[in-house]
Amino acid sequence: MTMHPVLQRAFDRGHALKIISGLNNFDPERVATTVRAAEQGGATFVDIAVESDLVHLIRQLTNLPICVSAVEPEKFVLAVAAGADLIEIGNFDCFYAQGRRFSAEEVLMLTYQTRSLLPDITLSVTVPHILELDQQVQLAEDLVKAGVDIIQTEGGTSSTPVHAGTLGLIEKAAPTLAAAYEISRAVSVPVLCASGISNVTAPLAIAAGAAGVGVGSAINQLNSEVAMIAAVRGLVEALFCESSAYFRG
Repeated sequence: MTMHPVLQRAFDRGHALKIISGLNNFDPERVATTVRAAEQGGATFVDIAVESDLVHLIRQLTNLPICVSAVEPEKFVLAVAAGADLIEIGNFDCFYAQGRRFSAEEVLMLTYQTRSLLPDITLSVTVPHILELDQQVQLAEDLVKAGVDIIQTEGGTSSTPVHAGTLGLIEKAAPTLAAAYEISRAVSVPVLCASGISNVTAPLAIAAGAAGVGVGSAINQLNSEVAMIAAVRGLVEALFCESSAYFRG
């Protein structure tokens, strides 16, 4: 599978940054604001909801690689035709509040269905954090065998920090950091550490073995484009600092 060269370089250097506008966010203005902030702030790529008109709009706004996220494989086809560069089965966080849970078997089934529809597109798949860590590792290995190009971790929305400030940010990211550590040592494809990540914990994700991070609500819930740009730049600085230290070492 040939990955978009921008993504490949960022993953190789360990500072890929994906900004997520939201799997259920179909508001063109809000998505456009998030994407503009991502580009101006220096993000590597953006992740938007699966909707062909939305992809057309964002394709006109940015040269960044566009990822589309869904849990229904057939929805990817039109989005890819509209210009999406890669696809993501996952961003499951928004489903947990509804009581919707994804088993390893279901995620594998969705992966096989997606690969049958789109055998040549770069495919990322999230490993549900509701699985035990050893089960997450096993699923990641099975997903790679099924043709997945990027593994994404999660867990931030379900963690319950008990402290404020920096310690609370680390507590919030603990589940996805743990998954990134374990999975990155078991698979040869890039691992993207997402959900509950901040500029404090982004460097920890890279140190744990991730090749990049995905950030959603910490950016897309801010109330101005200027604030979004500043937050993205903070994440970029944190990632480049960590990756520079890694390469010096």
